Amino acid sequence: MFELRTYTRLLMRAAPIFNAAVLAIAASPHFGGMLRRNIAVITYTGRRSGRTFSTPVAYRRRSADEIEIAANMPDAKTWWRNFVGDGALVTMHLDGTEQAGHAVARRDEKGHVTVTVRLG
Repeated sequence: MFELRTYTRLLMRAAPIFNAAVLAIAASPHFGGMLRRNIAVITYTGRRSGRTFSTPVAYRRRSADEIEIAANMPDAKTWWRNFVGDGALVTMHLDGTEQAGHAVARRDEKGHVTVTVRLG
C-alpha cells in the first residue's frame, strides 16, 4: 500500500509529463478549443530561481478582470508558492490572447489554496 509521501513523490515526478501533454493539447487547433474553456496557461518567474515557467491550470472567471485558480493538492505542488504574500506578476493565455496580471495566493483555514489573478 502506498503511503501519502510515496504518492506525492510519484505525482511530482509525473507532473512535468502531464503538463507537457496538456500544453500540447491546448495548442492544438482541433482539441485546444475544448480544453481552453477551463484550462489556461500561466507564465511566471520563479521567486528563487529567476527562471520562467509555464504551466496549465484550471481556472474560473470571477469577473472580466478577475480569475480564480484553485491549487488542488497544494502540499504536492510548488508553483503557487511564487504568489504568496504580496504576490507576483503573471501572464495568462486566455481566450486566445496573452493577458498580464498580478497573482496572489492565499491558504484558508482548511488548507485549500486559491490564487487570485487581477488582469490588466
